[in-house]
Amino acid sequence: MADVSTMGSHPLKGRLSTSYFPNIPPSAPKATISYCKSVNNAPYTALMGVVVDARQPDRHPITPRCRMRKLVGSTNRWRLPESLGSDLLGSRQAIKSVAMPFNQSLINIITAESPQINMNLDTSMPYKFRQTMDRPYTQPMAESGPEAVTRSGSFMVPKPPQIPASAPSRMPAGPVSKYVPSNARPTTPKDIFLYHSKKNKNYVGPDVLLKCLGMDWELHRPYVQKSEVLAQLLREADDPRLQKYYRSPASETLDNYIKKSNFYSNEYREISNRLSMVDGEEKQEEEEAKGVDHPAHISQKRFNNVTIIKLDIRDPLVSKRAMAVALGNMYHDEQEVNREDVVGVLAASSYLGCKSLMDGCAQLMLKTISYRTVCQFHKAASKYQQEHVLLACERWMELNLIPQLSSQIQLREVPMEVLQKILKSNRLFVYNEYSVYKTLAYWLFLQLNQHIQLMPSHSTVLTFFNSLPKSASFLDNDDGQIYAPLFAAVRLHGIVDTNNIQDMQLMNVLPQSTLIDLLSQHYHALQGGGDMAALRHFTTGAIRQGFVVDDEPHYHSEVFSLHGFHFELKAVRNNKDQIAVFMQRLRPGDPILSFRQCERHTFSMRADREVRYCITVQQIDSGDHNMKTTGVVTQKFGLGEKTSRSEVIKLEKLDKPAYVVFSIFFPAS
Repeated sequence: MADVSTMGSHPLKGRLSTSYFPNIPPSAPKATISYCKSVNNAPYTALMGVVVDARQPDRHPITPRCRMRKLVGSTNRWRLPESLGSDLLGSRQAIKSVAMPFNQSLINIITAESPQINMNLDTSMPYKFRQTMDRPYTQPMAESGPEAVTRSGSFMVPKPPQIPASAPSRMPAGPVSKYVPSNARPTTPKDIFLYHSKKNKNYVGPDVLLKCLGMDWELHRPYVQKSEVLAQLLREADDPRLQKYYRSPASETLDNYIKKSNFYSNEYREISNRLSMVDGEEKQEEEEAKGVDHPAHISQKRFNNVTIIKLDIRDPLVSKRAMAVALGNMYHDEQEVNREDVVGVLAASSYLGCKSLMDGCAQLMLKTISYRTVCQFHKAASKYQQEHVLLACERWMELNLIPQLSSQIQLREVPMEVLQKILKSNRLFVYNEYSVYKTLAYWLFLQLNQHIQLMPSHSTVLTFFNSLPKSASFLDNDDGQIYAPLFAAVRLHGIVDTNNIQDMQLMNVLPQSTLIDLLSQHYHALQGGGDMAALRHFTTGAIRQGFVVDDEPHYHSEVFSLHGFHFELKAVRNNKDQIAVFMQRLRPGDPILSFRQCERHTFSMRADREVRYCITVQQIDSGDHNMKTTGVVTQKFGLGEKTSRSEVIKLEKLDKPAYVVFSIFFPAS
């Protein structure tokens, strides 16, 4: 190795002139790695079986630093080096720990570069693993020559060898990620319009100037015909009787407009200026030397006047960006609209009269309905007469108002009339009747506190309503009377849990007379053997409880308790790969009942109980709403095996998620 002193004053230059060999890291002390070795060898020792002399293998000594766990879960490694014998759970854990591969985090740690060649020397920066295939070095700098190096702070390593172009690539195929510079300027509406309009490959200058939203949009006649409104304006502008209102002055030719406009580059304006000054003969020779597709090729239309049309749009949903996307989509057949801009583009296309673009936006909205977009899509569909999108948004809210939207801040965007319509729908999915009241309370809290930007907790909502004046309930005040129809749609008689009723009393939203009537109905039902005599209609009096089947279920069960009668709500997979949904009456002391339900709840010992019920399963298959129901069935439920089960709904195919609702009503008997 060359002497460092002969290579210059900097000691690093001498190291770069020769091959670089990192130092071998020292071995870890045996006492440090003894615990890790014992953990790795424990499952193999345990799976060896019972030894001949019946001696147990040695354990690692328990120290404050290395503690041996007594109980190990199913996802942890087996740490007890004892013979398993007939321990089936231990055998399963030991086999799983042996067969389990290393995860990606552990692989990155094991295959990490040594400290000598580590490029993450800055302790203030987060550590990053190299993502190259063979992980030799970090990415090289764009330098030439075999001595090119890569820098990282004050440390330098040799540049990795270049891979020949003929060599097969080992990089996995996939989409190339887009790199956006940190100092890149945001895209303007003009940039978006040029991005779409450049695809037409038309080098003839624009001949239509649209003045809209305070901007000048330079369009071409063939593509303007895709818009019914712009085409009509253009026809009116071409009418000789109205030319003085639509056309520019005679001196305003296209070349003059290009010179004064900042829309084109300097090169294009120089070409236009040069072509306007040449004589006829020079112009003809120059045209013959240039091809037809040359950007500077001119035709007779270049000297026609620019037709100016105006379109006045006063709609907050139509922004300059949305108008740029809508006008740009006229230049190609396939619609290119992002989900973030679809509402504005739909509004702009409706004013422009682009039927195909409106249909494309509607199809995109149908595919991207979620709790983030459903309120915006519903508002836009209602305003621009998109009935199928409007219906799809309402169907989505009927199923996901309580499971998804009730826990998101977008709940505040639901209009009151839409919310009332959804609550009165027979297709509404509910976990229980209290979940409907809770969702309404959250929605009301967000309406009264517009400055809230995060979804509040239940204690926050409870404290807010409890802090209001106690002279009268909230719905009895002048500010709360408009919300009374919403709470009238809640089936309060289905709230039977005493803790939930206590929260309703503390919130003081409902009038006291309503709560007293609720408690009175429960008391009379318990005294009358469960009869719900005060309720006469099944559609408004049945008590609902449901669950969402989000995965392929082997078994799903819930307990429904009402006025001394207990039912098990089931979704079971049978041997024929079918999903069976039904309900079954439970006996006192059934194993599925909890201690509180067995010891504290009331049990009715009636041998038969007439029940009117309806089981509904709703699914969304490729955007289509499918519903399967038993209809309203009246049946006497007994305690025997044959009389305790309801009708069964069988599902051949489960489209996740499936929304299951049980509606139960006790008529007078």
